Amino acid sequence: MGDTILETPRLRLRELCPGDLEALCAILQSEEAMYAYEGPLSDGEAQEWLDRQIRRYRQWGFGLWAVLLKEDGRLIGQCGLTMQPWKGQEVLEIGYLFRPAYWHQGYATEAARACKQYAFEVLGAEEVCSIIRDTNVPSQRVALRNSMTPMDRWTKHYRGVDMPHIRYVVSRSSEGAEGPSD
Repeated sequence: MGDTILETPRLRLRELCPGDLEALCAILQSEEAMYAYEGPLSDGEAQEWLDRQIRRYRQWGFGLWAVLLKEDGRLIGQCGLTMQPWKGQEVLEIGYLFRPAYWHQGYATEAARACKQYAFEVLGAEEVCSIIRDTNVPSQRVALRNSMTPMDRWTKHYRGVDMPHIRYVVSRSSEGAEGPSD
């Protein structure tokens, strides 16, 4: 189901498809997984999320991709590249969101590093970032393990709430080879 876009030692990333909605809802409708988004999404919001990724694939050639375990093909999260608004401009972002049962096992870092490499090597990006809510310390740690540095802050308004965010950035010139390992 779907062509592999990226592969890591433990993971396979591919485009999300309509048949992934149920597995995606296990993430998007999890109170624990969605705490940085002010709670879980409704059925309609989850469908809109999936539809937005599919539109991104057509528009940009990338978006958030399904993250599957190689060992059994189970969809455990999503990670990929999106264009996101930041202080009046569009920036290339690595985003990641995983089922809580798969947290603290290095999957987010593994997938995010592969996406960073894809951004530099395939897309030719000069810079890539991760935009993370200031209260989301685990995601900030993933960004740091992905060789990113906190660059600036901005408050986004989402779901009726002002949410301060930090933009973590890494540039192609600062990268050279793969970043530090865990």
